[in-house]
Formats: sequence, structure tokens, C-alpha cells
Amino acid sequence: MDPPTGPPLGPYDYDLVVIGGGSGGVAVAKEAAILGKKVLILDLVAPSPRGTARELGGSSINSTSIRRFLQQASLLGKAVQDSKAYGWRMKEHVSHGWSELLEAVQEKVKTRSSELKRELKSCGVYYLKARGEIVAPHTVEVTEMNGRKRRLTAETLVIATGGRHQYLDIPGDREYCLTCEDLLSLTQPPGRTLVVGGSAEGLECAGFLFGLGLRVTIMPQPHLLPGFDQRMAEKIENHMIVNGVDFLYNCSLSKVELTEACSKEVVLGASATEPQQVPRGKLRVTITSKDGQTKQEEFDTVLLAVGRKASTSDIGLECVGVQCNQDTGRILVNERDETSVDNIYAIGSVQHGRPSTTGLSVRSGTLLARRLYRDDDILCDYTNVPTVVLTPMEYAACGLSGEKATLTFGEPNVEVYHRYYWPLEWELPARNKNSCYVKVICHIPDHERVVGLHVMGPNAGDILQGFVAAMKCGLTKQQLDATVGIHPGTAQVLSSLTETQRMTEALMIRGNC
Repeated sequence: MDPPTGPPLGPYDYDLVVIGGGSGGVAVAKEAAILGKKVLILDLVAPSPRGTARELGGSSINSTSIRRFLQQASLLGKAVQDSKAYGWRMKEHVSHGWSELLEAVQEKVKTRSSELKRELKSCGVYYLKARGEIVAPHTVEVTEMNGRKRRLTAETLVIATGGRHQYLDIPGDREYCLTCEDLLSLTQPPGRTLVVGGSAEGLECAGFLFGLGLRVTIMPQPHLLPGFDQRMAEKIENHMIVNGVDFLYNCSLSKVELTEACSKEVVLGASATEPQQVPRGKLRVTITSKDGQTKQEEFDTVLLAVGRKASTSDIGLECVGVQCNQDTGRILVNERDETSVDNIYAIGSVQHGRPSTTGLSVRSGTLLARRLYRDDDILCDYTNVPTVVLTPMEYAACGLSGEKATLTFGEPNVEVYHRYYWPLEWELPARNKNSCYVKVICHIPDHERVVGLHVMGPNAGDILQGFVAAMKCGLTKQQLDATVGIHPGTAQVLSSLTETQRMTEALMIRGNC
């Protein structure tokens, strides 16, 4: 819904102005409008250096959903191979069409963004594709796409600008490298790809590309899945290595250059209005080892997955005194999502020191609106937040990692139950028996309360969801053991764990394992 042009009915133009159209910002705007408030969303994100633009909806629409589509594309390829063991015979050679996938995914992104805009309109939320900059505690300067500027006032401001992918600031990175959001701007398959960084996004993209039959090399910077359970990260790494993904360890990327531009590729992106032409050809990368030695290799594509930086540098926070962390640029907030300035709040991944997922952003945004406009006092619970890594071997986690549990409670007070399992549907095609894995981390003094739960296997995120609710209710190992498993099914493995990590390590020391 376009903003009204008449004079305001009260002291401010709006009750609430949300700067940023991510999942948290959209959630707080919708809930506030449903509660009868006059709400405006300002959302205009600059395209990436390669020209990839983003639709309204933040990472939920522009990143997370896309990665699920890409994971499914990879899994379907594996399913085609498995189908022979189930009696299916293909009449012709099976191949993958990159352009067909590109078109289908981009069309779905546009459709979902359009649906979101219609939903906002039906709720009474005003939306403007424009950049917002705070110039006073209740005043935002709006810059529209045509350059027109005007000032709007609001009783309350919410910052939900999210983050953008980081670059390495080395020669050639912005000119020739892609980020994960750029991947589907390519009109041709990316070919041999170097993935720099071991973030969840990076591993997901690497797994997807490898699943389509492309050569992939991963260069961790320095570890895989920072912040996640590192034993689980090692198992994902081992699975990828066994299946043929290459890794470059203890080194960094220091330069990227184009050896010969063999073509100019038109980059459309999901919503770019001005297609760009970028050079396409072999990329020569300079790799520097830990001891300072350098070598060069050639790749078709270099994909950067070295984390995200909060989009807070150009929205006027310093003008009104909103405090941010100097290293991350993320906004300091209290338990009520309040910043250091009255009437200014922050939601989602711009918050410093908190986990960031789409589901969490939606939850926290909805609760913020209810505290502001419905006199509720419920705070968002930032503990036991579930998350999923959409690698072909999916990994889902909730609660503490093994490292964090040991640091929090001390090693003698932590028991870890674990087990490899073999999904029934993997038996006929004889897939690797020791790929899927679960572990349950318990706090011994608290009746073995489950403080961490980790699943690696098909549909791990869906398997975990119900157990997340149980953990919120204080699930113990005894209660987990008393749960009747559904057979046949893989989730039942979690209710029949008897072996502990201590037992396994003792057997290994004695040479029995």
C-alpha cells in the first residue's frame, strides 16, 4: 500500500516506521497494523557488486528459501541414482538444466515477494521502496528510487536492516567473485568453483553445486561452521570429502584476476531492473599458505562465504546516538529489544550477540509489536533456538554445542549420548552406513536435562522440530527414553540412545573401536 499524502492525523506521520524489510521488520509491522496502528516499511537495499538485487522479505525470501530449493535440486539428483535400486529404469540419459532451475527459482522469489506485498496491504501496512536514514529521534529522511527526498516522523522506529555478505578486500574480489546471493544470477553453470569460507551458506552452496556434478573446492577460513558444534562440523566435512569435495586447508585467498574474458554475461538477479554485463572467463587465484608460500590455481567461479556484516553504517544511527558494537556494527539492545535511544528498537540479525534465524526474527518482531501496542509483557526467549544447515547431508541443532556445554557446566557434569544410524530408505541403494548421526547432550546434575540436540541426516530439520518443543519444557534423558518411537522412521533413534561419548572414547583408547 502506498503511503498517504495528506496531513497527519496526530503529532506524527506514523505510529511506527520500520527501516528494513527483513522477516523481523515485516513481522513487527504486520502485527502493529493488525493492532490498529499506522505503519510504514522503508526497504531499499543496494544491489550486490555484481548487480544482484533483493526482493522485499529479507533473507527469508532472498536467501534461505532459495537455498532450500537448491538443496532439493541436489537431493533429487541423488534420488534419481537411488531409484535404480528400487526398480526404476530411465529411458534416456538424465542431465540437469541450469537455466531451467534459474528461471523457476527466480520466478518463485518474485511471486513470494508479490504475495508478501499483497499481505502487507491487506493488513494495512504502508510500503515504500526507499532508503531511510534517521536524522532525529523521531524523524527519518526518505530517499526514493528517483532520488526524491522527504522527511517523515514516527512515534516509534524499528531497525530491521539485516546484513549483507562481506568481501575480503583483496585485489579482484568485488570485480570477479560471487557471494551466495549472486549464485543464481549466473545464466550459465558456474563450472569449477572455489568456495572461500566455511559458513553454513558456503557449505550449502558447495554441496548443491557438487550435487549437480560440478567440481568444488572449499577453503575454510579457518574453521567450518563457526559457532556450531565442531564434532558435527567435522562429520559434515568428512561426508563431503568421502563424496569427492576438495578442501584447501591452512591458507587464504590473496588475489583474484581474470586470465581472459571469453564472454560478457548478462546478470539479471532476482529483481534487477538494470541488467549488467560482467566479464566471464577463467579466474586465476593466488593462494597464500600459513607459512607465507604462494601458489596459483584456475577456477571458473570464486564464491565468497566469509560471513555477513550488519547493514547499519548508513542509516543515521550515529546521528541520534544509537550504540553499536565497534567490531561487528551490530546494534546493542536490552532484553526488550530497546536500543540506547528511547523509542528506537532493533530486530533480527542487526542485534549484537544474539542468534539469528528467520523463525526467531518473526517471533521477536511479533512479540515486540504486542509489547508496544497490546500491553503484553512477554519477552522473546533466545535460548534453545533451532537452526538447520541445508547441506545435502542435512544438519539441525538446538541448544548447546558440545564445546559450549563443557565450558558452561564443566566436562564431568556433561554426558553426551550418540549413535550412527542408517535410514531405511538408504538400505536398498546401499548408501554409506556411517553417514547419519545424532547426539544428545545432557546436564548430569539436573536429572540429565537435555541441553543440546544434534541430528545429521535426511530431513534433519523436520525431525528436530518436535524435540525443540520438548526441550522448551525441560526434556530429560529419562523422558526421551520413555518416548515411543515411530517405526519405520529415523526419528526413533533419538529415543533409544545408550552409548555415550565417554564409552566410545574409552574403547578407542583400548583399541577396540
